[in-house]
Amino acid sequence: MSALLKNVTNCIWHAFDSLQNKAAVVHKSKLKVLTANIGTLLDLYGVEKGLDHFKSSQELSFDEFRYYLQHEVFSSLPKTMTLPVIRDYEKKISEVCWLVCRKNLVLRDKPIFSDDSVLKLFRIYCLLADLVQDADNTEHYVVVLQPSEAGIVAEQLVHCLGLRWDAADWDALGTSIGHFKWAAFLAVLEAKYCCDQQLHSKALVEAVDEIYDVFIEDIIKKGYLFKRGYLLPTMREYWCVLQPCALTYYKSSSQKEQCGRINIDEYCSVEASAGEGKIQRFQLVTPDRTYEFGTQDHKSRLQWISAVRQATAVSGGAEGYQRKARACRRGAGARREREARDARARLQHEVRARLAAEAQAQELAELAQQDNKKLEELKSAQTELEKLLQEEIQAKRDEEIVRALQARVLAEEWERREELERLQEEQNRMLEEERLKRKRFEMLQAEKEEQYREAEKRLKELEQEKQRLDDELKAAQEKINKTELTAKALHVQLRDMNPVLRNGERVRRAISFVPTTKSSSDTLIDVRAIRHVMAMDDDEKV
Repeated sequence: MSALLKNVTNCIWHAFDSLQNKAAVVHKSKLKVLTANIGTLLDLYGVEKGLDHFKSSQELSFDEFRYYLQHEVFSSLPKTMTLPVIRDYEKKISEVCWLVCRKNLVLRDKPIFSDDSVLKLFRIYCLLADLVQDADNTEHYVVVLQPSEAGIVAEQLVHCLGLRWDAADWDALGTSIGHFKWAAFLAVLEAKYCCDQQLHSKALVEAVDEIYDVFIEDIIKKGYLFKRGYLLPTMREYWCVLQPCALTYYKSSSQKEQCGRINIDEYCSVEASAGEGKIQRFQLVTPDRTYEFGTQDHKSRLQWISAVRQATAVSGGAEGYQRKARACRRGAGARREREARDARARLQHEVRARLAAEAQAQELAELAQQDNKKLEELKSAQTELEKLLQEEIQAKRDEEIVRALQARVLAEEWERREELERLQEEQNRMLEEERLKRKRFEMLQAEKEEQYREAEKRLKELEQEKQRLDDELKAAQEKINKTELTAKALHVQLRDMNPVLRNGERVRRAISFVPTTKSSSDTLIDVRAIRHVMAMDDDEKV
């Protein structure tokens, strides 16, 4: 896992630095031991055997060793691991590296911190430091701590010891030293802030433990809290430790007997709640259940609520809270550096602009001198021009007299022109009226022609209708004639037939009495009339 290797790179570099020779390389046999120990801590066995076949040389530089660790050791770990697991691996690897480089890192003339405190300060230093190339030899690396980051650790230590922090003094010290290496960082902490003989060794241990909890364990806040029981609704007091991923509570501040652990993520929330008595209560709402806590006063409740909200905000991801804060500080520092560079660039631009303005001012002064000379020349020319001006004035007066005469002539001409324009307007008006009359006449003529065409069209339609009706009448008459001929033929046939002729005679007589109706299609005989005539005939016979 590349994130884990990135977190422990500074510790591994210190171990590598204690093993390297003057050429900044380490023999593979020494690196095998270090690699085997790291692999054992990660539950990976036999990872050191690949060093024999890695590179043809028997010595490796730090870049080569880090490449081997990344691709042959840490790549075997799961891609996603929880933050407690990563923190546990970091602690074990740091302790192994400390065992390798401890002999070189704890050597000093007047030690003040205990070895355990020095190990904790070493882990804090590796957390906040940067691995950069050495200024003297670009092929080598060195771990250095920025003055701002070192100042944060020193300030925390001073506050834990109950001393007064002087920021101006630290800024001056950081400016003089520059980047802090491990030996300089430890020497400054011991010689400047912990050399007071009144400080007890136990106070130093507690102060180092306090800042170790803040930077390494990512403890945001700890202290006593009242917690409501799950089965019994009583409020019991516990020692609570708040981290970005969990809120752990113990029986006492020694943190030896853990009573419970509440996982915290971005889905958790905290809010104040009303309660009875002197206990100031608040609730921690998780996806599983809701926990109720209480403090002795309102101020402590606000502090715990703020701390829990901060923990939920930074709970996501596999990176610790202090590493995220360090990245934010680096980003802010980079922005400040960019702003400073921009300010310097603006200052240089202003300096160049000022120099350019001064040069321009000098050029303007020279131009002013030249203008003064030209001014004197212009004054002499002005006197000559004034004489010419008087002559010109006299000429203008004469010209004005002539222009007055011309103006009188032009006025008369203008009056005649206005008269002509008036006559022309009247003529145009009369022409316009004549044009309108002609247009109306043309419109009337067009309407009459249209009516004439429609009348002709209607006459043709009437003639066609008359011809059609004549044709229909002629056809009807022909059908009537055919019907009469048919009736006569039927009469002859009926007369020549069997005794039913008498009935036929009756039918004929009936038909002769029945009128026929003429239509455009056929001649119809009223059957009911025929039957009526035949009935009358029978009555006569009777």
